[in-house]
Amino acid sequence: MPNGQWYPPEWPERIRALAAGEITAVTPRRAATVMLLRDDHAGLQGPEVHMLRRQASMAFAAGAYVYPGGGVDPRDDNRPVGWAGPGRDVWASRLGVDAASAQAIVCAAVRETFEEAGVLLAGETPGTVVGDTTGDDWEADRAALVRHELSFADLLDRRGLVLRSDLLGAWARWITPEFEPRRYDTWFFVAALPTGQRTRNASTEADRTVWISPAAAIEAYDKGDLLMMPPTVSTLRALTAYGSAAEALAAAADDAAAGGPDLTPVLATARLVDGELVLSWPGHDEFTKRVDPVGTGAATPPGADASARPGGGPR
Repeated sequence: MPNGQWYPPEWPERIRALAAGEITAVTPRRAATVMLLRDDHAGLQGPEVHMLRRQASMAFAAGAYVYPGGGVDPRDDNRPVGWAGPGRDVWASRLGVDAASAQAIVCAAVRETFEEAGVLLAGETPGTVVGDTTGDDWEADRAALVRHELSFADLLDRRGLVLRSDLLGAWARWITPEFEPRRYDTWFFVAALPTGQRTRNASTEADRTVWISPAAAIEAYDKGDLLMMPPTVSTLRALTAYGSAAEALAAAADDAAAGGPDLTPVLATARLVDGELVLSWPGHDEFTKRVDPVGTGAATPPGADASARPGGGPR
């Protein structure tokens, strides 16, 4: 049974066009996404993660299950921001960028979690977190952020809050393939749902939200019931190793040399092998696709029997 890997039918044509010099790779936008965790209350082992299903009308990853996230706001690069937890230089070293970019990426992670899930990782002091954020006044501020009428720094200033960078852990970094027309350089973070706050579907880009254990999400993906992109599948598989949100956050505190998550950027590559286009993500063999050389857009994972299909070509 095929799994639920998101695979746009236009990829083979775009891969060929890029190789032929007919299109130019788009510079990826910086982005951040957050795996928001809570410890399961139904007696199951391990944490649950908050996921959104993108609306079928979306141009990018329509119907796919994702985490709250989005692009960096350039206004957050250099503007002073109320900050608590590890400093910008610490985050710059962890994320592999300069201090200004690190600030903007962390701000994007916190802002997008508020915009799309209604959860705000900020407090009045370095040791506190705001409570319920579902009131009308909070909703007005959230909507103003979405419309770009309010910057994240403005929100923090207005409410006398500091961003709690210590509530985030860096987890992974994936870059959209060069042949995609919409490209993102995305840092994945992990965080625990703060006490007193609750998630809601606040995103206009999603038609459904769920709390689901990483293991259950992976099982549904493997059965083809949930559509996901490779970065989502990879990070979910990694989360299955942890018995609680606290364990996952503790793991994210270490760098790769100390056994923590590896933030080396993952970028898909396409190459021609024996007349077939092979699409692969380095270090993640399960996502490798052998693409139909005739250009039908069909693809199949490695190991499938091409001779059993009509025409014997790969899908």
